[in-house]
Amino acid sequence: MSWRVRPARGSDLDALYELAMMTGGGFTNLPQDRDAMAARLARSDAAYAKDISAPDDELYMLVLENSATGRIGGTAVVFSRIGVEWPFYSYKLNLLQQNSKELNKTFAIQSLNLTSDHDGASEVGGLFLHPELRTGGLGRLLARSRYLFIACHRQRFAERLLAELRGVIDPDGGSPFWDGLGRAFFGMSFQDADSFNAIHGNQFIADLMPKHPVYVALLPETARAVIGLPHPNGRPAMAMLEAEGFSYDGYVDIFDGGPTMTVRTDNVRSIRDSRRGDVMALVDDHGTMGRALLASGQLSGFRAWIGHAQWVDGAEAAGLFLPRGEAEAVGVKMGDKVRHVGF
Repeated sequence: MSWRVRPARGSDLDALYELAMMTGGGFTNLPQDRDAMAARLARSDAAYAKDISAPDDELYMLVLENSATGRIGGTAVVFSRIGVEWPFYSYKLNLLQQNSKELNKTFAIQSLNLTSDHDGASEVGGLFLHPELRTGGLGRLLARSRYLFIACHRQRFAERLLAELRGVIDPDGGSPFWDGLGRAFFGMSFQDADSFNAIHGNQFIADLMPKHPVYVALLPETARAVIGLPHPNGRPAMAMLEAEGFSYDGYVDIFDGGPTMTVRTDNVRSIRDSRRGDVMALVDDHGTMGRALLASGQLSGFRAWIGHAQWVDGAEAAGLFLPRGEAEAVGVKMGDKVRHVGF
């Protein structure tokens, strides 16, 4: 109960920068640059303060905080609408069948095509948890809190939701995919390109990337082998996305070749199955109550935590029973509205 998710604040800069330096690179949404991080926090603060009723170009940063010590143990990001300031570029992996009667052979040729098919969608990303905290369900709390945030502010988000997973990175922090493709057109290392994108955006991709399909067979084997694969540390995150209903349909990141997962927003399990209602009773013992992911508050007052809850359908009204101690720990009172879903 001491760990909960809340909106990030400007005062979290030092803690978030320390987390960024642990990522090993490749986290565009967690830049290893203090000024870029400060700019993201300022943009997030502005988003929480904005009064809007439709998806706009907003970024919402969340942090996992220990309420007893103030320690920041992780972070995650939600974008309300991508492809606004500049296109959201991806490679689409396509398959072309070609036949030769003379050779009596059929060839399946894969190509990478630069697209902006996901413009206008919402995005969840920037998920990073301190290595010491990757047990006990805190990763699921941080990841799934994003979906409850979307559910609590549904009008601010689009009909489709995507997540980009970091691709394979070598021990030196380089990308086999970038080295086999991007370096030839940009003349810079993966680390330099990734850092430039995090700070300045990816318009330079549109300026310099070839506009024609790239045949996968012409790439080095080291690059071909990692297309659509997540970083080994990202496989649990991919499994969590799949459990929520996300799927991979051939789109990959233009920098490291990692998979892009998509889903209809209303089909995300934590959104679809969650319920929101008034707290009808506070009880002394959670007894047989199910373990739940819960959230209360709006915008800058949003909080998410792991606890227990029981949904009760009364004769005149339906609502939640919560354990008294858990409710008091997060500042929830009788009559407050709380959203919950099974954990």
